[in-house]
Amino acid sequence: MNIPNLITLLRILLVPAFVILLLRGYREGALALFIAAGVSDGLDGFLARSLKQQTTLGAVLDPLADKLLLSTSYVTLAIISYLPDWLAVLVISRDVLITLGVVIIFIFRSQVEIRPTLISKATTCLQIATVALALYNGEGVGLKYFIYLTAAATICSGLHYVYKGIRLLSEEN
Repeated sequence: MNIPNLITLLRILLVPAFVILLLRGYREGALALFIAAGVSDGLDGFLARSLKQQTTLGAVLDPLADKLLLSTSYVTLAIISYLPDWLAVLVISRDVLITLGVVIIFIFRSQVEIRPTLISKATTCLQIATVALALYNGEGVGLKYFIYLTAAATICSGLHYVYKGIRLLSEEN
């Protein structure tokens, strides 16, 4: 196992600690872990590319770690009422929709190339910013706008993936 994959595994291991800190009311500690996870996400990708240590395991673990952290963040923040529950459902539903789409495409085409779209990257950035703002600011100024902007981007991104999936399945082999 190489260093980038170890960093990704560490990010996965940070998730339970993040949840425990949040549920016990240590918002600042949870924010520090969330930031550390974000930094480690950039670091493992940078190291994998620069050291030429990109692996199939890393290609699977990295997005899994990201989804695990974001999904857990939204569910936990909804449970403690820092974010609305409908937003957590929306974020999780989009991820489930994308995952199901990949599985369906794999079943029918036996090959799936996963490339995040620009709207998907923007959505992920907004989702991360919303979590960070909720952790940093609680119910402070600006969070409401990020919530609605994140919801709109999440819906648009989900619909875009559905469109791309239908188009891909409609193409002849």
